Amino acid sequence: MKKILYLLLVLILAAPSCTNLDEEVFDTLTTDIYYQDKNSIIAALVRPYEHGHWCGWDGDRWLLQELTADNFAWPQKGKHGYDGGQWVRLHGHEWTDNEGVVYGAWVGPYQGIAQCNQFIADFTELDYPSFGLTEADKAQHISELRTLRAWFYLFLIDFFREIPIVTNVNDVVGQSSVEEVFSFIETELKEALPGLPKNGRAGRWDQGGAAALLVRLYLNAETWTGVAKYTECAQYAQAVIDGDYGQYSLDPAYNGPFRSGVNGYRSPENILEFPHAKNIYEFGWMYNAMMHYQQRYSLDNDWGGWNGIVLSPSRDLEGDIYPYKLGKPYEKFVDGDLRKQPFEVTDNDGSSKGFFLIGQQYEFDYEKGYGFDSTKMILGTEEYTGLPLSYVDQCGRFSEKPDGRWGEGSHVTTGEENTGVRFLKFPWLPLTKNLFQTNSATEIRLAEMFYALAECKFRNNDKAGAAELLDAVRERNFPADMWAEQSYTANLDKLTEDEFVDDLGREFLGERHRRTDLVRWDRFGQEWWDKTTDSSDKTVFPIPTRALNANPLLVPNQGNSQTN
Repeated sequence: MKKILYLLLVLILAAPSCTNLDEEVFDTLTTDIYYQDKNSIIAALVRPYEHGHWCGWDGDRWLLQELTADNFAWPQKGKHGYDGGQWVRLHGHEWTDNEGVVYGAWVGPYQGIAQCNQFIADFTELDYPSFGLTEADKAQHISELRTLRAWFYLFLIDFFREIPIVTNVNDVVGQSSVEEVFSFIETELKEALPGLPKNGRAGRWDQGGAAALLVRLYLNAETWTGVAKYTECAQYAQAVIDGDYGQYSLDPAYNGPFRSGVNGYRSPENILEFPHAKNIYEFGWMYNAMMHYQQRYSLDNDWGGWNGIVLSPSRDLEGDIYPYKLGKPYEKFVDGDLRKQPFEVTDNDGSSKGFFLIGQQYEFDYEKGYGFDSTKMILGTEEYTGLPLSYVDQCGRFSEKPDGRWGEGSHVTTGEENTGVRFLKFPWLPLTKNLFQTNSATEIRLAEMFYALAECKFRNNDKAGAAELLDAVRERNFPADMWAEQSYTANLDKLTEDEFVDDLGREFLGERHRRTDLVRWDRFGQEWWDKTTDSSDKTVFPIPTRALNANPLLVPNQGNSQTN
């Protein structure tokens, strides 16, 4: 009987600063010992989903997608946050093939692929009826794992292009061409899709999710393989919108998709979300990476925060908006856009408004049970010890003006504790109401299908059709009296290529899309705050040195030739 290996994957629950990515055999059991009942099969099935949640929303993959793009940065704030210069290198497109983050982007998906391969092999051999399950259950479980495996491969083709295709547990293989990788992912998804349910359980792949992954694959086909697949992308996106693969609808609230899971609410817009529960699955890494040490006093929780990631600054040291086309994310939202409101919890049920923390910070209002107490200011602990903590959409050593390091200017290395607008699209809700860390991680939502179809139409010179699709999503972001001015349909000349790219940045801010979008629109190499125009093509990451050393069948990819 074939053996099932339980691997202790060290980084799965570790902080992103850890660099030990070695696998260690934890235990070895034969399948006839491990699979004793229906519950043990289900436990095996959902184990790779746990890794998928971590892979998508807990570190390296998010960092490569967002910190190499124009909307986020991790500025050094005084003595904190330099971290060996890795965030400076990511921002300036000066990474090497020895970066821990790049290695994490390689090994994380392959760890998930290894789990999927193991359980696909196990389930294929199991006699499901003897466990009280049906052959249809078996087919669905294997289809889910094939879809999840394809999702992991989408990270790898996007980041590295030519990669090994591994489908058996013990295989050690060399790279396949990007065309072969693309074809493999496409075939996996198309073959798995019919075996999946429509509108399945939250956090599990279903037909809508598999079809949405095909949309992602086809939308980026020209970038990845040189062969455009916009017709196929449009067909699948339209089918998802039409309900052919399950019933989904745009959430009437602009922030509804991101509070899914709170008090039992499930957004009708979310095609796939990773459910959260405190101390089980949670947004812990994102909270820590973005929040100031004092933020727990305003958001009502007992966490510390690392005071790291912020929105890239929109304004220079004099308060003027930067002239760059890209970046400036906060100022890309017009005043009056509901998303641009300062974040605040608005009732005892965890409703909230706004996506950002900016300006003076105040303590949580424990008397009301939500919101802020405007009589109690949060104070700083570093450059502004004992002084009001007020976030600015700038990056500079204002505390040392005019002497000290003020003269160095605005750079990733010249931040201080109040630098940057803080991101709260995924709301952090009150711990005292048992709501903290209960909102899901939104992986795929119907709005993405609208935007993908709109992009296909735009590229096919159907600007009016694209505008109609974009407006269907965007209207919820504005008060009624602003809509006539903001509508693309009513102001078609506003919908240029630059505007489309800007609106992708607004709609999917922080959802791990930005680098891929900029590459697809041929803007990844352009300049933005504290980054000059790339001198060489940086759209593909180098295969990490550790991966090349571990597998003698691997050869450097095009990314390796571009590293410093």
